[in-house]
Amino acid sequence: MDDFGSSCQVSSLSLNEFNWFQRARARERMASDGKVVVEKVGEKSSVTRCFSKYPLKFIIPRKVGPSKTDAVWIYSLTYGGGVVSGDSISCEFTIGDACTTVLTTQASTKVYKSMGSKCSEQVLEASIGSDALLAVVPDPVTCFSTARYTQKQVFRVVSDSSLVIVDWITSGRHESGEKWDFDLYKSTNHILLEDNQPLFLDTVLLERGSIASIAEHMQDYQVIAMVVLLGPKLKQVQEQVQKDVKRIMSEQLRIPSASLGHQVITKSDRFLMKPSFIASTSVFGPKGIGVVVRIAAMTTESVYKFLHHQLACLEPLLGMSPYR
Repeated sequence: MDDFGSSCQVSSLSLNEFNWFQRARARERMASDGKVVVEKVGEKSSVTRCFSKYPLKFIIPRKVGPSKTDAVWIYSLTYGGGVVSGDSISCEFTIGDACTTVLTTQASTKVYKSMGSKCSEQVLEASIGSDALLAVVPDPVTCFSTARYTQKQVFRVVSDSSLVIVDWITSGRHESGEKWDFDLYKSTNHILLEDNQPLFLDTVLLERGSIASIAEHMQDYQVIAMVVLLGPKLKQVQEQVQKDVKRIMSEQLRIPSASLGHQVITKSDRFLMKPSFIASTSVFGPKGIGVVVRIAAMTTESVYKFLHHQLACLEPLLGMSPYR
């Protein structure tokens, strides 16, 4: 567990660091590779503007789920099936008042090998209106050997916006013998209130070190994930996931006494019996309006199963259960 903690650096940025990040983004900002606007048209959530350019593409099905469901699903993909070394992709989303939008992918985001010291980057900026819901529920990122990749996601919300963020990464291409063999992965998520007041600032950094590799730190764990649940429409999900995580961990950490017979259980026994799935929850924001779930797992399938189960109750809002 100590090794896992040392390799996955999760930190809340200081206000000065956050302001520097905002100024740097303003200086570097150029025309986006993609832009989507969702607004109410005839009492229905509808895409009123959609633009994308190479290497980014959006697929927007006419309808997902029952006809009475008021939700827009948007599939984001890149030509070539992944992010190439040196790619810099940015997109903007505006979700109007009382609209519901799902942003997802058709498969895992593959990050190809780095050419020299080039770093690939993806940036997402989204504004969520009053009584609106945005669910960002992609498949995981999979970094190839030597890949260098950063992603930044900035969400601007108002007091009654609702937001789901799933942000996760696998260890790599197991069939090619690659496990945590990339050079750099950095994922930053910011949630800002009106007037750019920080509500949630988070960074996950995995970087190949000179002393120990990422794989040595991660040991048997092949997936790390974060789920953020924010807003009034997700109150039921927040309560349920906290109960479920508590139950799951109590079961995972229970030592099966039958397998040990009448042996005395020592501290080393407990340490060696690593749980295959680790999760924790914590609240953030005024009056605990947000919940963040952090996960480390030995299989990708177990995380898919967890996400499907925890987000299944969103089906009436989204028209389909994520990760079905």
